[in-house]
Amino acid sequence: MKVAFVFPGQGSQSVGMLAPFAGNEAVDEVVRRASAALGQDLGKLMAEGPAEDLNLTVNTQPCMLTAAYAVFAAWRASGGRMPDLMAGHSLGEYSALTAAEALRLEDAVALVRFRAQAMQEAVPVGTGGMAAVLGLTDEQVKQACAEAAGSEVVEAVNFNAPSQVVIAGHRSAVERACEVAKRLGAKRALPLPVSAPFHSSLLKPASDRLRERLAGIALAAPKVPVINNIDVAIETDPARIRDALARQAAGPVRWVETIAKMAAEGVTHVVEIGPGRVLSGLTKRIAPEVESLAIGDPAALQDALGRLRD
Repeated sequence: MKVAFVFPGQGSQSVGMLAPFAGNEAVDEVVRRASAALGQDLGKLMAEGPAEDLNLTVNTQPCMLTAAYAVFAAWRASGGRMPDLMAGHSLGEYSALTAAEALRLEDAVALVRFRAQAMQEAVPVGTGGMAAVLGLTDEQVKQACAEAAGSEVVEAVNFNAPSQVVIAGHRSAVERACEVAKRLGAKRALPLPVSAPFHSSLLKPASDRLRERLAGIALAAPKVPVINNIDVAIETDPARIRDALARQAAGPVRWVETIAKMAAEGVTHVVEIGPGRVLSGLTKRIAPEVESLAIGDPAALQDALGRLRD
């Protein structure tokens, strides 16, 4: 048995996402520490919302990291094993690095709040957009973007699963690329309700600001190997981890390759840690031969304890 943990990104948040763990000491301690680090009651925001506040990226990113790491802490407090490999989708890469003890929780929540602000401020609200394209190959999506770009930017930025690619860039270029994609045979091309063109080259200013901020953050070699998004590579040198995180803000999330790499490394179980089941669904599509689990509540945690015994 070889086990990998994966951590979700933005989009998996919901009001009440830690409610199943009410009264869990390990979860409460993580939420307390994260709240103290930011000077904001994240527990109250996650429990009560309102959703429009939780969905602001400056709140979503620290809340999702806190929730995912809290579930990981509950797993460990219950006697759960350490995984053999880890990765995280976009923001989730920071959760993975925190679980791998490369980042301190307090540093991580402050860092992802800064990341959120930098990403939001890189492009004026309303000028950028994202869309999900379903039913085309990666190459066809890239072709649609190339045809539609003109003098603007539109790029494939999230390779989430076979025939499921997210594009981002200038809003008008994204709209044109959706039309080209439909002409090429896409089943659907859907605009996403997001506030910035995440992971596109338009976010280069955010990448640069993040690089400066990362230089002042203490970062250790991960205790468990973490596959990064931008290069699908495992890094142990803190300087190289910082570089990959900075580039990730304005570069694609290569999730299909990440899960494929886990399978190639002999991983038998991929476990999603934290709210939602987005990543476990993607795992089933990318590597159906791998067993896919999701731990988002105590019942699922107990089930996984039984299934993942060393």
